[in-house]
Amino acid sequence: MSSSLHKVDSTSPGGGVEGNARLTATNAMVLLALLAVEGFTIISVRRFITLHIFLGILLIGPVLLKTGSTLYRFARYYSGAPSYLAKGPPHPVLRILGPLVIASSLSLLGTGLALLTAKPGSAGLLLTAHKASFIIWVAVMTIHVLGHLKDAFLISWREIREGANSEAAPRRTLRITLIALALILGAATATAIMPAAASWTTGTTDHHDR
Repeated sequence: MSSSLHKVDSTSPGGGVEGNARLTATNAMVLLALLAVEGFTIISVRRFITLHIFLGILLIGPVLLKTGSTLYRFARYYSGAPSYLAKGPPHPVLRILGPLVIASSLSLLGTGLALLTAKPGSAGLLLTAHKASFIIWVAVMTIHVLGHLKDAFLISWREIREGANSEAAPRRTLRITLIALALILGAATATAIMPAAASWTTGTTDHHDR
């Protein structure tokens, strides 16, 4: 009986390992779309500084959700949960990169937020730290995305395609709700913090190049 329960937990789209994978993958695809827009703003940061800052803060919600779902899988695997052990760990390279992705993402967002407390002309070490975090983040994220993109796309596509499955619908609704709440939290945080960015968004364009 227990082995059959573990099998259901591992393969059911409602929850367990598969549910965690679907939440992580679907949220990752949302993140990828947002990051693509954020990347576009970097082409001309001075021109798109307001959008750059707003999106940077908005990303906090989805990044925290992805970090949480990833750490949950990590905890379940290393605590010996049978279904997570059966699923197995990611490729060794991706497993090593995982903590670097989390650390560099939090560092990039953290230094970005900290920059808003400084004047554009006196950002100093904060600006250097933000740029350094960005370089490291791009390096590790490139490998991370290339390693996970195919699986993330296929898993998130299954989540969309099988959404009408009556057995799995409640859990799917919960996952979509969590992603929506992460976006709402990020957008609300960005809206609340944007006034503090006035010196960056309304100052002279010579100070906007970040």
